Amino acid sequence: MSRFTEQTSEQASTNPWAITTQRIVIAGVLAAITIILAVVPLIGFIPIPNISGSATTEHIPTILGGVIGGPVVGIFTGLIFGLMSFLRATSPLFKDPTVAILPRLFIGLVSWAVFAGLVRFNRDAAAFIAGLAGSLTNTVLVLTMLVVRGYIPAAATIPILPQAAIEAIIAALFTVALARVFYILQARLVRAPDTKKREDLAY
Repeated sequence: MSRFTEQTSEQASTNPWAITTQRIVIAGVLAAITIILAVVPLIGFIPIPNISGSATTEHIPTILGGVIGGPVVGIFTGLIFGLMSFLRATSPLFKDPTVAILPRLFIGLVSWAVFAGLVRFNRDAAAFIAGLAGSLTNTVLVLTMLVVRGYIPAAATIPILPQAAIEAIIAALFTVALARVFYILQARLVRAPDTKKREDLAY
């Protein structure tokens, strides 16, 4: 088992629901990125001619929040994602908070659960599968709510499946890359213990 895997496995074993300074900072940064993705045209929501109205990369910070920050960060970032989807919706389907907001609360939660369960085996594989799971959670729950609320028939979801698969793969790849960057930076910020007595140090 690699040092990075040991480190992330140890973190996963601590209280995942605890609110720490590091998690507050992570939540703030990812929330800001989520807002930027939403307000900058053609980045977070990419218009496409199907019933969903757009493809999205907006869910990637939420997935990453669950992976590196835990369930609380994931839920909070998902809430920001949902609010931005609701407030900036161009399709009337997403003017309903049960469609635009509610499903997004589960993206980070699922991503965290998958990552925490698999990280002991391999961190990158865990991040990849967590990215897939988080993205598919977004798609499946949003489509489910659209059908349940009577906005679309179940058959109308079928043309969206190829888009969902592409979004999931992109999210998984970004999750692996960004999680790796985070843990490398985190490891470099950890100060090695002193090997000399304080009075023998040159500083």
